[in-house]
Amino acid sequence: MKPISSLEDALNRCQAMGMRLSRQRRFILELLWEAKEHLSAREIYDRLNKQAHSIGHTSVYQNLEALSRAGIIECIERSEGRLYGNVSDSHSHVNCLDTAQILDVHVELPIDLIELIQEQTGVKIVDYRIDFYGYRSAESATTQASSVSDTPKAS
Repeated sequence: MKPISSLEDALNRCQAMGMRLSRQRRFILELLWEAKEHLSAREIYDRLNKQAHSIGHTSVYQNLEALSRAGIIECIERSEGRLYGNVSDSHSHVNCLDTAQILDVHVELPIDLIELIQEQTGVKIVDYRIDFYGYRSAESATTQASSVSDTPKAS
């Protein structure tokens, strides 16, 4: 199936899957594509109501759940709760530790690294996602570097 790369693609995918395109569902998709960031259900609710789109909490949660379950939007599980984003194709994230922002990035690993991982694990890699963590401000990075090793560590 073709990756969703625009609001139009997301709306078309909903229709192709037989999902009803209610005004609430359309508002949510439009907001996620305009925002281009990961938002909690509460943030989505607040932003939609500030835009004078009268939509209830339950409707927001139900629509987010249906859209993420269908693979039309992304749902990221975090300790603070779920975050929703517009990118549903395979991609990685850069997690900014001083702003709590999550940035979508497309990373292509060298084939020799993928082959090495396959040899070490005996697992055929068919897809991957990488989470990077870092600081946007030099001041935060310097403060953290003095308390932690300078070498990034994999988990």
